Amino acid sequence: MPMPIYMDRHDIPEEVTAEHVAQMHQEDLKVEHLYGCKGMTYWCDEKRKIAFCLIQAPNKKAIEDMHVHAHGDFPHKIIEVDTTIVESFLGRIEDPKNLRNTTLNIIDDPAFRILMTVKIERSLLNNIDKGELTEAVAQVNQSLETAIAKYKGRLVKHKDDCMLASFDSVTNAVLCTLENQSLFNNTTSSFNLRIKTGLSAGVPVNEKSNIFEDTIKMSRYLSEITHGCITVTSEIKDLFESENFNRTIDKSIVVLDLNTEKFLKSLMEYFEKEWNNPTLSVEKLSVELGLSKSQANRKLRSLTAKSPNQFIQEMRLQKALTFIKLNNKTISEIAYESGFASPTYFSRAFKKRFGISPREFAIDYI
Repeated sequence: MPMPIYMDRHDIPEEVTAEHVAQMHQEDLKVEHLYGCKGMTYWCDEKRKIAFCLIQAPNKKAIEDMHVHAHGDFPHKIIEVDTTIVESFLGRIEDPKNLRNTTLNIIDDPAFRILMTVKIERSLLNNIDKGELTEAVAQVNQSLETAIAKYKGRLVKHKDDCMLASFDSVTNAVLCTLENQSLFNNTTSSFNLRIKTGLSAGVPVNEKSNIFEDTIKMSRYLSEITHGCITVTSEIKDLFESENFNRTIDKSIVVLDLNTEKFLKSLMEYFEKEWNNPTLSVEKLSVELGLSKSQANRKLRSLTAKSPNQFIQEMRLQKALTFIKLNNKTISEIAYESGFASPTYFSRAFKKRFGISPREFAIDYI
């Protein structure tokens, strides 16, 4: 059985350069056999003063001991990863070629990435030709994948009507997003389709257990929760304008300020724990977020164009949609597990929102 693969994070001192990190990598390779490890590659971000190592090892302790022996730099965080996922995010899982023709292969390659989540919202109405709708969605998906490749992005995940891609360049990510929206607006209006895109940026390892966990969640929240067709974090805006000599980001893009990002993160962290609790209310939501009811209402309407009650119901209905597609529960079970007080109320809310009953959708989807 092959050994697991880990990625670790090192917060490096201000005086440490990419050359120093390259030397530390070489020192690791000299002693790795003593700890049953195999150093695969690393990434160094001189600007943000962080480095990441990709290592095959029997366990996390072996990595810690190897680093301490080799150069004394104890990793700040270690997570287990899948090499396929690492490569799809970062583009490689081994040292790049030494193009500088130097004795030491200095890899000045940050692991900082811009993540794009694209969500296709399709009509559930049963008066639309399903074959034509399926073909239209397939064309949208193909156009999205083509644009991602054109702008040097990497497709990380594509499931149902949701796509996740990784970019090295914020400019490429933004231009790709704008092209996607333009192409979409010109080709699919007759099918009542909509795409929503979220862009966020970050590094692969922080305090969470999964690679790019916070960045993935934020890009997903931006594509699913906010009311804009394209929504980005303030960091994306700042990076884009810095890369483009203070050229202002396109006015069609919604940019969240830091306070709104914080609110969105707190909102979703709480909601993901409590969404199916039938006693969840506007009052409880407000208290958890440290806001008055009027403040919560104002912030939610600004962010989502929905009142707190509308937001809670919308999120429950979206969860219910996922359950119906899985086809392993009855409509009544789904109603209760989605936090609705009764199957009758759930069916009424579902039909009002989507124009089709949950049973009709289940039959049609299957």
